[in-house]
Amino acid sequence: MVHRTPFFFPLLYPSLLWRVPAVEKEIYLTFDDGPVHGPTEFVLESLATFGAKATFFCIGDNVRKHPEVFRRIILQGHAVGNHTFHHLNGWKHKANAYTADVRQCQQTMASQFGANGQVYISRLFRPPYGRISRQQIHVLKQEYTIVMWDVLSIDYNKHLSPEKCLKNTIQTTRPGSIVVFHDSVKAEKNMMYALPRVLDHFTEQGYTFKPLPG
Repeated sequence: MVHRTPFFFPLLYPSLLWRVPAVEKEIYLTFDDGPVHGPTEFVLESLATFGAKATFFCIGDNVRKHPEVFRRIILQGHAVGNHTFHHLNGWKHKANAYTADVRQCQQTMASQFGANGQVYISRLFRPPYGRISRQQIHVLKQEYTIVMWDVLSIDYNKHLSPEKCLKNTIQTTRPGSIVVFHDSVKAEKNMMYALPRVLDHFTEQGYTFKPLPG
């Protein structure tokens, strides 16, 4: 089971962000598919315990359903990114429909703070499932930094034990890694086991956890 992205993917899609060049001991934790009650709140509490910052790629419909959790992410100093409104698989949708869904998500996130809310909503975008066409990339890269990953925890896999999820994530993470966890009900068993231990392990190793720029 592969946890680190194969080296040739960034060569095939060089305009996408796969890893942050780092000379310091920095890790970029990211969380997909929230915000939802329970898993997202657990993530926020775990990050706060270690003074860590992260990036949350939010589904627009979840922002609509759980606006108070979304606002908490931002108010606690984390970055947020766009993960489409309906969690679309880019390989199954034409560019116009796909980008319209991305815009709907962006508008939903921005609307949570009203006209007077001085909150910056980033232009970070991650395609659900990591599936995006070259045409969609061409359109979206004009407005967004399209973020992929260096390390995938695979926390959503029910056949992967929490211990194996933790071990593989630690072994494949390196300075500048963009690491994917999921703040979702599907992934919560593995995520809730692995995340605090990843934070503890790398904090002891002198690493800091930062939100993605953008």
